[in-house]
Amino acid sequence: AWKDQPLVLLKWLALQATSNAPGNLELVKALESTPGAFNVNNPNNCYSLYLGFARSPVNFHAADGSGYKWMADAVLKVDKINHQVAARMASAFSTHRQYDAKRQAMMKEQLQRIVDQQPHGLSENTYEIASKSLA
Repeated sequence: AWKDQPLVLLKWLALQATSNAPGNLELVKALESTPGAFNVNNPNNCYSLYLGFARSPVNFHAADGSGYKWMADAVLKVDKINHQVAARMASAFSTHRQYDAKRQAMMKEQLQRIVDQQPHGLSENTYEIASKSLA
């Protein structure tokens, strides 16, 4: 079965996450809580799902900012488990200067929200990436 093939599962997660189908965030949220499909403790699962989602121009960069908020939530959640993975995920916001003013502001808001968690246990790795992206 495909569930016994880790590489197939990773490719499948990435394919689902990068979809530009409008409203794909809801599907990605559902995948995040699907036992057997996604394990937040597995770095490759995080890269496939979260960074895959960040490569979706339609959904990560949704006009309402929902993609940015969800990704920042994911960064903060993963940071409690694996600092290096969370820091790499936070780098998805580092391109904010390439977007229109509204999206830049929403991305910077989420970066600030991540940075503001430093006194509450945010890792140095994630803090460094997020704060340098804001600078």
